[in-house]
Amino acid sequence: MIALIQRVAEAGVSVDGRAIARIGPGILALVGVERGDGEREAVRLAERVAGYRVFPDAQGRMNLSLGATRGALLAVPQFTLAADTSKGARPSFSSAATPEEGERLFGCFVAHCRALVPEVGVGRFGADMKVSLVNDGPVTFWLRCTRAGAS
Repeated sequence: MIALIQRVAEAGVSVDGRAIARIGPGILALVGVERGDGEREAVRLAERVAGYRVFPDAQGRMNLSLGATRGALLAVPQFTLAADTSKGARPSFSSAATPEEGERLFGCFVAHCRALVPEVGVGRFGADMKVSLVNDGPVTFWLRCTRAGAS
């Protein structure tokens, strides 16, 4: 599984012109599911996102996690993160999980995040979403958890 995380001052997601989730300071996580991912990867990715130290401490160092800052998380499913972009000018989605498996594992990721983070907003799987954010920094990281390990 893949998460592109961004430290945000605020973020929101809307569907059909209606806001469905909004957070203040915290992390926006765009989450992709690849073929072969399972619940173990979903749990590990949730732990990494919740525990990743991207917020400044008193000395200004990125040393604090969402838990330490009581920040919020906005989790947005984004299957395009699983695209193979190594050839040509058009992405291939053959490495992405099926929609059913992607939705199930995204739900597993969200459930585990809710156990670790005080506030979790969620995008709608399979919907045409509009995501807005005020990036803080900017601070952006790409996290990946696979059966072989984490990167």
